Amino acid sequence: MKRTSVSHLNNGMARALDVIGEWWTPLIIGGVMVGHTRYEALQSDLGIARNILSDRLQWLVDKGVLQKVLYSDRPKRYEYHLTDMGRDLYSSIASIKSWGDKWLMDGNPSLTTIHDECGSAFTPVLVCGACSKPLGIETVTLRKGPGWSGNTGYDNAPKVISS
Repeated sequence: MKRTSVSHLNNGMARALDVIGEWWTPLIIGGVMVGHTRYEALQSDLGIARNILSDRLQWLVDKGVLQKVLYSDRPKRYEYHLTDMGRDLYSSIASIKSWGDKWLMDGNPSLTTIHDECGSAFTPVLVCGACSKPLGIETVTLRKGPGWSGNTGYDNAPKVISS
């Protein structure tokens, strides 16, 4: 099935999904996050077709999520490293994994994320950067920002207010 772009919407989530929304892409980014920086390791562990992996890696490089780093001249071979943009995806990837573990793995996650500093199993919690209180859909409102021009996909939603 051919992907349809949603980047025409004036909405950060739509534009983010245009970059990372194809189902293999978060898995590839997650693979790089856990240390699979080479093509063969990603291909072997994910079982993804080579042409799809090549396309997705090039897409992520073109979009600025990954960078190619030469590690062998003969033959030319590259590793894929996260850029700052790619590292910023960690909280989103961790949250998606946590949601899948809770709701789709019948209480038996295949991987448990451990916080290196304290050794505890890690469950992501979204908190306010100003007051450190936990956030949920019940405790937030969207306010029209400086880039507002409509066409967000949520233009008439009750939880979207004018400033």
